Amino acid sequence: MARRAVDFLLVGGGVAAAHCAIELRRRGAEGSILLCGREPEPPYERPPLSKEYLRGETGRADALVRSRDWYADAGVELATGVSVVSIEPDRRLAKLQGGEEVGFGRALLATGAMVNILRVDGAQLEGIHYLRAFGNADSIRDDLEGREHVVCVGGGYIGVEVAASLTAMGTRCTIVEIEPVILARAFGEEVGRWFGELVAANGVAVRTGETVAAFEGDERVEAVLTESGSVIDCDAVVVGAGVRPDTALAGRAGLDVGDGILCDGRLETSAPGVFAAGDCCNFASELRGGRVRVEHWDVALQQGRHAARAMLGDEAPYRVVPYFFSDIHDWASLEYVGGGPEWDEVLWRGDRDSGGFSAWYVGAGRLVGALSVGRPADLIPARAMIESGEPVGERREAIADPDADLDWLA
Repeated sequence: MARRAVDFLLVGGGVAAAHCAIELRRRGAEGSILLCGREPEPPYERPPLSKEYLRGETGRADALVRSRDWYADAGVELATGVSVVSIEPDRRLAKLQGGEEVGFGRALLATGAMVNILRVDGAQLEGIHYLRAFGNADSIRDDLEGREHVVCVGGGYIGVEVAASLTAMGTRCTIVEIEPVILARAFGEEVGRWFGELVAANGVAVRTGETVAAFEGDERVEAVLTESGSVIDCDAVVVGAGVRPDTALAGRAGLDVGDGILCDGRLETSAPGVFAAGDCCNFASELRGGRVRVEHWDVALQQGRHAARAMLGDEAPYRVVPYFFSDIHDWASLEYVGGGPEWDEVLWRGDRDSGGFSAWYVGAGRLVGALSVGRPADLIPARAMIESGEPVGERREAIADPDADLDWLA
């Protein structure tokens, strides 16, 4: 059985592993790096899958974190289409698909997340799609050519972005969402209603408070049946029912797992020398005062960089304020910093009617998050306030005044 050794083993074909490799080389690491990804492409960014790539406006190369040539030039061995079957942290040994064994000095687990599959009658019918990879987006685009009506199950980021993209491509869409308001889990009902009105004004039908009970059709899906008894005729379905962290490899390795791979503040797992980053990483956050797992592109990128520094001996905890973004076609672009799980007050800044506003989320007297639609500069002082943890106090008046200069908050 073939056996060799590398200094750094990076498991995962997404932005976390890619930026870990980039940061290792940027920081002067001279050791050997092996990056293993299950997909055939080099690591790429997933946000375009529901937007410009789905609409056919960009190609696969546009979404790559780096070209294949970069990995070769940087001395990073890129093993695409290769899964890591097992890891033995104590022996510093990994087994790859095909049987090759690789010893390692340090390792990163950036195994990402898996889409939640709906387990209802009719789930096996043709025309029901999930979106996680290039191939999924290609299948949706090809399958929907000439179709008239698509149901998007889920009113979160993916469901809303896909509905906006398909509407722009000329396909009629209906969003079916279990919550009373779309995007409410992320932004609350008041802000969610603003987005609901936005997508409805642009031609998307929104059915909230509805749970999918079954899919109906002979060989291909023809209708979505909800638990309330509604029947929604359609030609295809795109399901955006969330994801769950992929902890299978870590679990088999005996690492501590829960809602993700459990890590300390440096992103190190329960096995010394083995780190985690991205959607699968559940870390002890100083900013939040508890465990956090965040599913978003920028967090994966930042954690990949931090893991690289930790691998090289940096003892600093991970303290980057989470950042999110979403483009709902050209109807609205939103940005968000923070991610507090609970808030008890929302401070509005700007004009919601004109689409240029920010919403500041306050919990226990401190800023825990801020959303911008058309006011990105507001997020600079908001990020500073979240990071400092200072009470909002008398700042409420300035925050609520759209003309007030907030530079002093930063």
